[in-house]
Amino acid sequence: MMPGRRRLVPMRPPVPRVTGCDDGAVHDLGAFIGEWTMSVGIPDAPQGRVLFEWMPGERFLIERWDIPHPDAPDGVAIMGYDESRGTLLQHYFDSRGVARVYEMGLEDGVWTLSRTEPDFSPLKFWQRFAGRFGPDERTIEGTWEISHDEGGTWEHDFDLTFTRVA
Repeated sequence: MMPGRRRLVPMRPPVPRVTGCDDGAVHDLGAFIGEWTMSVGIPDAPQGRVLFEWMPGERFLIERWDIPHPDAPDGVAIMGYDESRGTLLQHYFDSRGVARVYEMGLEDGVWTLSRTEPDFSPLKFWQRFAGRFGPDERTIEGTWEISHDEGGTWEHDFDLTFTRVA
């Protein structure tokens, strides 16, 4: 751990439960609960640490990450169901001062994030992520893509690999 950084520790033991969305669809955000390592597709970058835990009330999931590399920001995201949009959302905030909202999906073992509309920050490019849970749910292998022409062409941005620690 880098000097001056605090260790990510759960506020309370995770509750093994599936949350239900108000529209009747079930989204198993509980699959994320726990501590993970995160490998970022940046050469020579050390592994980061990620913690997923329920916010009190278990309606929202909090993700905190710490990556000891200057090109990879630390941050926090809050995930939950948005009734007005009828979908899961991820509200993203990082150490650079970036704030974004991603539409989120979790279906058939695939976690998706997509940003194609303006939100808290200007929309200079579109982004999308797809990460697949491994068969034992102890890994998530994912790729971020970026589009500078409103989805006309997508380019590989970087890869992320999550590995469950606890």
